[in-house]
Amino acid sequence: MSAMDMFWAMPPVTRTLIAAAVGLSWPAHLINTPDPYYLYFLDYKVLTLKAFPELWRLVTPFLLTGPKLGLILDPYFLYQYGSELELRSSRFSDPGDFLVYMVFVSVVILVVCGYFMGGIMFMSPLTLALAYTYAQENPQRQLSYFVVTFSAKYLPYCMLAMTFLMASPEAAFVQSSGLIAAHMYEFLAKIWPEYGGGRSIISTPVTVRRWFETPGGTAAARPYGTAISGNTTTVPQRATGSGGGWTSGAAGAWNARGSGRRLGD
Repeated sequence: MSAMDMFWAMPPVTRTLIAAAVGLSWPAHLINTPDPYYLYFLDYKVLTLKAFPELWRLVTPFLLTGPKLGLILDPYFLYQYGSELELRSSRFSDPGDFLVYMVFVSVVILVVCGYFMGGIMFMSPLTLALAYTYAQENPQRQLSYFVVTFSAKYLPYCMLAMTFLMASPEAAFVQSSGLIAAHMYEFLAKIWPEYGGGRSIISTPVTVRRWFETPGGTAAARPYGTAISGNTTTVPQRATGSGGGWTSGAAGAWNARGSGRRLGD
């Protein structure tokens, strides 16, 4: 499989985010075009009456990766956790659910990190939010993070610890806004409706659902798995082609044969 085949095989939201992040960050960090200064979140440049408000700064901080090793690691984390959630998470089983999740956590990060923590780049909090939701979905899955193996439920805290040690305490503090955003989504979309007796506050608009439907009016199928709501295990299937999946093909063949007869009847 070529690199382009792998790219187009990614789910749409994750694919678009990675393409935008790489297309913006690599020129900005490697050849200083555009100058990263014009991509940072600076509230006094956005909320200004003295000049034209630079509204693009509400979006570009989510697409600007860290320099040096961050040019590789940040897109990798986006791919690793974003595609896993978009394709297989039972939390995002309906069309457009994952996009609504991304918009929600991004808005929370923008407010908490940008206005209260003084952050100017939001890629690190965003990847931490994805890691937190991934950990909630797969708490007992064993992961290897650098040279350490642990349960997935500890993943976001390991990422925070690595940022604290390899970058700075201030960077870890800013990154923690992703935890706040992801947990707020978890509470409003799952904990409060299921265990608190309330109704779900976050829902996917009909217009957004239609964006992810096929021309025939049906939801685009997930190509690499089927997410099942509830406390059940996701059963992976191959993309259906002429032979179908490895489970449905055998079952369909035997179910079509009827009850059968003994020889001589």
